Amino acid sequence: MSFSYVSHLYCSKCEKTYSVQEQNQLCECGAPLLVAYKMDELKESFTPQDLLARKADLWRYHELLPVQAAENVVTLGEGMTPLLHMKTIGQDMNIPHLYMKDEGLIPSGSFKSRGAAVGVSKAKELGVKELAMPTNGNAGAAWSLYCAQAGVTSTIVMPIDAPEITRKECTAAGATLYLVDGLIGDAGKIVGQAVKDYHLFDASTLKEPYRIEGKKTMGLEIAEQFGWEVPDVILYPTGGGVGLIGIYKALQELQALGWIAQDKLPRLVAVQAEGCAPIVKAWEEGKSAAEPWQDAETVAFGINVAKALGDFLILDAIKQTNGCAIRVSDEALLKELQAVASAEGAFVCPEGAATFAAARQLREDGWIKQDERVVVLNTGAGIKYPNTIEVDAPVLQPNEKIVKETVK
Repeated sequence: MSFSYVSHLYCSKCEKTYSVQEQNQLCECGAPLLVAYKMDELKESFTPQDLLARKADLWRYHELLPVQAAENVVTLGEGMTPLLHMKTIGQDMNIPHLYMKDEGLIPSGSFKSRGAAVGVSKAKELGVKELAMPTNGNAGAAWSLYCAQAGVTSTIVMPIDAPEITRKECTAAGATLYLVDGLIGDAGKIVGQAVKDYHLFDASTLKEPYRIEGKKTMGLEIAEQFGWEVPDVILYPTGGGVGLIGIYKALQELQALGWIAQDKLPRLVAVQAEGCAPIVKAWEEGKSAAEPWQDAETVAFGINVAKALGDFLILDAIKQTNGCAIRVSDEALLKELQAVASAEGAFVCPEGAATFAAARQLREDGWIKQDERVVVLNTGAGIKYPNTIEVDAPVLQPNEKIVKETVK
């Protein structure tokens, strides 16, 4: 059996094809490129039973990943994160079958390690020596770390307000880091110019075709963890939206293989913050693409993306699965963050908390039914965002006693 059954790249708009043996960025029409596989061949030789003896990481699905030679795989053990039944908070929401896919336990502390693992591995295979990317923090941190292992030089540009820990991850990994007094769109413009000036490989979201392939493994894992029976709803915190696009792609590929039912896909939900909700606005207006959001601001920094290059792919995935897009307030998501931690012992990131807040709202609205199986994505570890929790603890002097009210 081949290590990979990758076939070619194709344009998400005009369907022009490109080779997976060459370095490619966007299509000549300006749209993102997607990866195609030899599904007919794979269907004849690849079964769920083949996975049983494999390592519990995302490379267990190597036939459905674009890296063609095993020696080019760059890995820190990423993948197969827990799918946890959130019984207590689910009962509080009246969603008894609520599950959380917890990406906070992945290397680098966020789901960005998936895209980095596959993207950097393919970059290594294609002979990329130096890449550059803008980031809201976690992606830059992850790509810096995987580039260090691959021997690829990385240049990272992030907003000055990005979480401090992500800057330190980049610096520790030996990346060249720049901070910009602006948003990720401003960082993207700086990277775009540097790519032209210094002939760097552009690893920006969807400007290289392979990050999405790493992200899609979340969808593959959810299906496998449910015994190849998909849930009813998946809620995803949406900035650039690569994970949501990837999950949809994974589910389509599983249908093509015959591993999941042909007549049902989960309803995909794009969750955004009130302070930055371009996808929600486009969805509400029935548009197929989003307009740039003005003065974007939210405590959930990872979804503070004013304009997603793949907005049309996000909106199509929602439409094709009868899903929706929803916005939540910073106040609601921060309240949910504390509620989840105190009820379930899970310190989620603010973006993950947004999906819990959205699930609660959709249940109250009746869009989510009581008997439905619902998955929320927690995309990172809460400890990477220490400022989301205020600590108000009394300071004791040495030998001072704790004084508590006695319950009679």
